[in-house]
Amino acid sequence: MRIARFSIDGNVAFGAVEGEGTVESGGLVLDIIRGIPYTDFELSGTKVPLSKVRLLPPVLPNKVVGIGRNYAEHARELGNEVPEVPVAFFKPTTSVIGPGDAIEYPSFSSELHHEAELAVVIGRMCREVTRERVKDVIFGYTCANDVTARDVQKREVQWARAKGFDTSCPLGPWVETDLDPSDLAVQATVNGEQRQLGRTSDMIRSIEDLVVHISEAMTLLPGDVILTGTPAGVGPLNVGDEVAVTIEGIGTLTNRVIKRG
Repeated sequence: MRIARFSIDGNVAFGAVEGEGTVESGGLVLDIIRGIPYTDFELSGTKVPLSKVRLLPPVLPNKVVGIGRNYAEHARELGNEVPEVPVAFFKPTTSVIGPGDAIEYPSFSSELHHEAELAVVIGRMCREVTRERVKDVIFGYTCANDVTARDVQKREVQWARAKGFDTSCPLGPWVETDLDPSDLAVQATVNGEQRQLGRTSDMIRSIEDLVVHISEAMTLLPGDVILTGTPAGVGPLNVGDEVAVTIEGIGTLTNRVIKRG
C-alpha cells in the first residue's frame, strides 16, 4: 500500500494512493485514512484526486538518521575508504521537505550535491532490535535526497551544517509499505539527465544491519527515518536545476533548487 500525507483546504490528512501513474501524469486518487497509519486504521471511502491536493513530506520524523559511505563506489569517488562500522549522522526535522518543495541553496556553500537514497520509515517504537525483528518495526520505504554542501563537509569535521541545513532532506512522494528492499534500482536525474544509477543490493550494510546498529544506541519512534546511503554518481546542483530521485517500486521525488531568499 502507498500511504501519502497531504493537505487540502487547509486540512492535513493521510491517504492510501490508488490507481496507476505518477504524481505528474494524473490518474491517482487518495482514499482518506481514518486515524494515523502507524496503528490499525480504516479507509474512509472518501476519495479525492491526487491532482487536487498538495503532497507533504510523507512522515514528520522525530529524527532522520543518515548513513554515510554505504556504497563502495560512492566512497571511492570521494576518495574515502569503506568504513569499518557504519558512519551515522543526523539531519534535523527542519531539513525535511516534501515532493515539489524547493531546495534552498545555502548561502554558506558553493558546492551543493544530490544524493539519491532509499529511506526506511520506522513504524513502531523500538530499541535494541534484533535482526529477526527488523521487519516488524519497519512501516515502509520512501525516496530521499540527502542534499549535501560538499565543500562544507570537506572542511568541517562534523557534518551537521553540511547535511543538516534547512530543506536538505526531501522525502516522498509517499511511503510504500509492501516492498522487498533488497534489490531495487536507485536513480537520480538532474534536468532529465541521469546522474546516479545503482541498486540497493550493492549496499555494504543491509537494512537489517543498519536498524540493529542504530537501535543499539537510541530508541526509534514511529515516523523516524533512516537514510541508507547513496550509490556513485553524486554531483553538483545549481540554482534552477530540477532534481528527481526515482526508486523502483516506490516512485519519483522531484524538487527544484532555488536561491535562498
